[in-house]
Amino acid sequence: MDEHCPVARSLACVGDRWSMLILRDVQRGMTRFDQLRANLGVAPNILSGRLASLTAEGLLEKRQYSERPPRQEYVLTEAGRDFIPILTAIAGWGYKHRGEGPISRLVDEATGEAVQPLVIDSANGAPIGTRPLRLVQPD
Repeated sequence: MDEHCPVARSLACVGDRWSMLILRDVQRGMTRFDQLRANLGVAPNILSGRLASLTAEGLLEKRQYSERPPRQEYVLTEAGRDFIPILTAIAGWGYKHRGEGPISRLVDEATGEAVQPLVIDSANGAPIGTRPLRLVQPD
């Protein structure tokens, strides 16, 4: 049942392209509406709706950066920051399976090395996807 599934619950709040790209761009320092709109090329009504939804879901929060005129910017909450590794894992999948032609890369600022995302089970260190897993439903 989808109501018990953490994937379904998560996709309900961030499962569309624009929401994920907004989170990516906010993490990169594009915190203002006009910056996001210019970088994403998204219609203002769609951007407004996604920002409102991400704020209501607790992934972003609005902060006032100017009183005159009143202006707001968007910053990641703890939940938003916790989503960044998910975006990095999606990017890793994209490098491997959709990486034809020119493609941007994430690099470690300290070393300049390309990031090689890997999702592991923190309980045993095994990479996810290398061993069978089973879903246990709640009672």
